[in-house]
Amino acid sequence: MERVVSLLPSATEIVCRLGFEQRLVGRSHECDFPSGVSALPVLTAAKLDAQRPSHEINDRVLELVRDGLSVYRIDEVLLRELEPTLILTQDQCEVCAASLRELEDALEEWIGARPQVLSVNPMKLSEVWSDIERVAVAMGEETLGGEVSRELQGRAAVIAARAADADFRPSVASIEWIDPLMAAGNWVPELIEMAGGRNLFGQAGEHSPWLDWTALRDADPDILVVMPCGFDIRRIRAELEPLLGQPGWSELRAVREQRVYLTDGNQYFNRPGPRLIDSLEILAEIVQPELFDIAHRGTGWQPLDFN
Repeated sequence: MERVVSLLPSATEIVCRLGFEQRLVGRSHECDFPSGVSALPVLTAAKLDAQRPSHEINDRVLELVRDGLSVYRIDEVLLRELEPTLILTQDQCEVCAASLRELEDALEEWIGARPQVLSVNPMKLSEVWSDIERVAVAMGEETLGGEVSRELQGRAAVIAARAADADFRPSVASIEWIDPLMAAGNWVPELIEMAGGRNLFGQAGEHSPWLDWTALRDADPDILVVMPCGFDIRRIRAELEPLLGQPGWSELRAVREQRVYLTDGNQYFNRPGPRLIDSLEILAEIVQPELFDIAHRGTGWQPLDFN
């Protein structure tokens, strides 16, 4: 039986969705779903204080990357002790989780049979579904991944078909970082369109772009969805001041019509795994509330309190 170490939250969720949680022997410090994985040994740590304000986190990340340093540490000793046969990592984003380069450095002096390494790099929804199949194959289950992938795609198709009947498709701006501003890219533009909205910033299949406030103000979106990478709703509320203080904030259509929403970016939108379907459902509730009420309100998303 495979002994699996996952250094990426979405990969951990994929393994568990495939039904192989019992094969996991180690995880990253950010892997927290499903709850049972919290008992696994932790193999990574960040080289920055994630509790600092958004702009300080961004500055520290840029400093590390500029100096050619990793954002994460891997416990090489513990990794050897766990004797994994399969390690799941990523090379999609240097600041999202421990990368393939960091893992290769940790395995450089590995003694004995080296574990198989599978690196995922999804940039759009189709690649997320493909990664589910790749993980299954790496675990010796060639057909199961396809079954799970098709089931998730089927759920997404049902939502997209229902949203297509909407009389009006509001314009949507998604915010992946508050200070400095960044729009959501990768799979999020696809989710917005499938949920019945018109995506304004960020391109499907491309990295999340920096966003100029003037461009956002000029676009004047019908809906503003805030989903910072790694932040839950409580953390977002604590970080909102730079956004609320932007010139012309109160004049935005989304603000005037009270259609600004906070979402749990950490648990949903920033993890390219099975719960992107939940992310789609959250957006559907936000974008087309007359058509969808799937009960994510209060947990996956909340409206901004304007009182």
